[in-house]
Amino acid sequence: MGFTIGSIREIRELRELRSGTRRHRRAPVGTAVAEYTGLWGWDVVPGARATRAGGRTECSCGAPRCPSPGAHPLDESLLVPAGATLDEATAAWERTPGAALLLPVGRAFDVIEVSESAGRRALARLERMGLPLGPVAVTPHGRAWFFVATGAAAGLPRLLYRMGWDDAVLDLHGLGPGDHVTAPPSDLGGLGPVRWLRPPTLEGAGRPPQARLLLGTLAYVCHRELPGS
Repeated sequence: MGFTIGSIREIRELRELRSGTRRHRRAPVGTAVAEYTGLWGWDVVPGARATRAGGRTECSCGAPRCPSPGAHPLDESLLVPAGATLDEATAAWERTPGAALLLPVGRAFDVIEVSESAGRRALARLERMGLPLGPVAVTPHGRAWFFVATGAAAGLPRLLYRMGWDDAVLDLHGLGPGDHVTAPPSDLGGLGPVRWLRPPTLEGAGRPPQARLLLGTLAYVCHRELPGS
């Protein structure tokens, strides 16, 4: 699957924690970090968190005019690498208590972002078609993130051109190297938690689908959402 998991014992422990068959003696966030690194094979970076009070949004990074409150890494050097065990992930996250879970894009996956309404409709179509799918997350501000194979963001203009969608105005964007997405169950920008619409699986996380398999359906549904379409 392209990543190393510490041991059979660690996999069993993480699966039992995830299913709730064992008591959560670890900090819930530390367990979530270990799931991302140990089960799904993704790097995790501690991110800033935002609070809203009196109509203002403040970021935990401390910058008075933070351009992305609660939606950026605190320190890239504190990255918890793919393959980290439960003990390693928990110990690492204890150094940044209260941090949000951010996933670096462009390493194990890229992301195609559409509106949540388009994402839900497209996902239903794709599932009926029996196409391979990766994880899909929805954000508290109405966006859907489809996890796809790396290279999708850079290749998106070419793919849209080949499919005949290059001249269409579409609410569809690619996220790639240098971008980060907030991972469930973390809060995004003080708006609420990010949630899984289609949770990760061992197969889907390790081998996300090629963007070309999903893009035609995503573009079609996004186009249908345009006024007058």
